[in-house]
Amino acid sequence: MATRQTSSSGKPKSPRIQVVLPEDLCLRLTALAEQESRTVSNMAKVLIQQGVQRLEQSGSAVVPAPTSTERLRSALEAQQPRRLRGAPRRLRLHRPG
Repeated sequence: MATRQTSSSGKPKSPRIQVVLPEDLCLRLTALAEQESRTVSNMAKVLIQQGVQRLEQSGSAVVPAPTSTERLRSALEAQQPRRLRGAPRRLRLHRPG
């Protein structure tokens, strides 16, 4: 599952994934990135996008329906943050009796 982080300003960053590559594949990816004047990370993103599009177009990719948790997360992330209007005026503390 991709992890979500927030930036120092509080805005959500794009989802992140961590991938372990064999040494030879990493070298090939680095060479491709250098040819296109891209970072290795950006080159990996572009290649993943192209691969996903190719699978979707061929019809062999099965895209699962979003789970209720994913739908809830998306709905919450789409909401505008609301600011609190200061501290409550009076707190009532109930002492255990």
